Amino acid sequence: SLARSSRSSCVLAIFSMALRSIFVYCVPFNPFIGHYSTEKERWEEVFLVRRGEIVYNGNQNRNHRERNWKTMVIGIIGAGASGMAAAIHAAQKEETEVLLLERQARVGRKLQATGNGRCNLSNLHALEGGYHGEEPDFPAFALNAFPPEKTRGWFRSLGLLTVAEPSGRVYPFSDQANSVVDVLRFALDRPNIRLAAGAEVTRVKRFGERFRLETGEETFVCDKLIVACGGLAGTKLGGGMSGYQILRSLGHHSTKLRPTLVQLKTDWPAVSSLKGVRAECRGEILRDGQLWAKSAGEIQFTEYGLSGPMIFEMSRDVCREKGNWECVLDLLPVLSQEELQGALKARRATNLPNGEILTGVLHNRLGRVLVQSCGLPLLGRAAELTDGELQELAEKVKGFSLHLTEPMGMDSAQVTAGGIVTGEFDPTTMESKLVPGLYACGEVLDVDGDCGGYNLQWAWSSGALAGNSAGGIK
Repeated sequence: SLARSSRSSCVLAIFSMALRSIFVYCVPFNPFIGHYSTEKERWEEVFLVRRGEIVYNGNQNRNHRERNWKTMVIGIIGAGASGMAAAIHAAQKEETEVLLLERQARVGRKLQATGNGRCNLSNLHALEGGYHGEEPDFPAFALNAFPPEKTRGWFRSLGLLTVAEPSGRVYPFSDQANSVVDVLRFALDRPNIRLAAGAEVTRVKRFGERFRLETGEETFVCDKLIVACGGLAGTKLGGGMSGYQILRSLGHHSTKLRPTLVQLKTDWPAVSSLKGVRAECRGEILRDGQLWAKSAGEIQFTEYGLSGPMIFEMSRDVCREKGNWECVLDLLPVLSQEELQGALKARRATNLPNGEILTGVLHNRLGRVLVQSCGLPLLGRAAELTDGELQELAEKVKGFSLHLTEPMGMDSAQVTAGGIVTGEFDPTTMESKLVPGLYACGEVLDVDGDCGGYNLQWAWSSGALAGNSAGGIK
């Protein structure tokens, strides 16, 4: 009787163990999901003991690779430029698991739209300055650790060829932003990187030495966290407040956010008639007659005002303070005013109407608008213009002034000025000084650069530094 009872107990025990084995080994689960009530439960589910060896219980498509039980999980919020750079660098150690969360359906959406689809991905002069914020020198360490030439070499290792223009601007050789996004997307296809697109992190909680990330549908747990959500600019392409909100919830502070690299509005009534007209010129922005900023390059007239690289370059904080703001344009910088007046006087020998006196010199529409702004009838004859009228027209071409009212909003801006206070982060690691294991990179911080590839260089440099630091890579 005792023998039968003992045999029955053994059979039941073996049957129970078999059921438990089937449940533990066959039910797929996500090792990142933080549904454990205790640390012991997490350890027991993620790591299984077999024949005295600790085996990592990864999901099915990873073939249960053997892992050290001290595997580290790095969570990254945001799969834009800096987030993808951070993920690729953090994943260099095979024993590190990287979880990349992106709230949009695909990665690099803003990146795909930069540079009118060309993607000005760096600038060879980025180490010389061109960055702004309460601490303009904060980016220096990251930029020197991962400078433009090293960035180009990194992209080449990923399969992207680049070309540098005489101005220092760096573009993909294909001249397509898609190429940049594609090579980054391919580089993310690694066994130890999990990309979760369409996963918007709504809440982050610190518990113990880890972070719990809530998306509404799932909860993820990571040992270290990199916030790379980007800024508020370009709301139509995915810009938002989430990065600022997450970091504030963890104790960080933010400076005032405002648009930069943005179009400027004017109240000049005729500007809409020039919509789409482009010109190479020099420009100055004045506040109460005092020089605020100056630049040279292409300008584009819009329905509401002024756009183009030259305007973006000068747009930071324009109209933020009270005053009389104006933009003064030299629409023909290749000629002096005296040379232009001489050329206009020569046209008095023709039978041209006033509306065509600047034809061949400026865009036809722009030339006619300038003639009208001087009070000259378009159908009048150039032969009848006085020296004084020609001088006034030459002065208008060389110093065309437009009153500015305000910048366009964040939805039109390329970059956000302001952001999370950089003094709360270590510039040599991008790690928070307030929360150990927390990192930030890219536009979410109070760093913005000049137009021409400076902001993307900051994204690559800061993302690489954050990823290397979080991953323990020297």
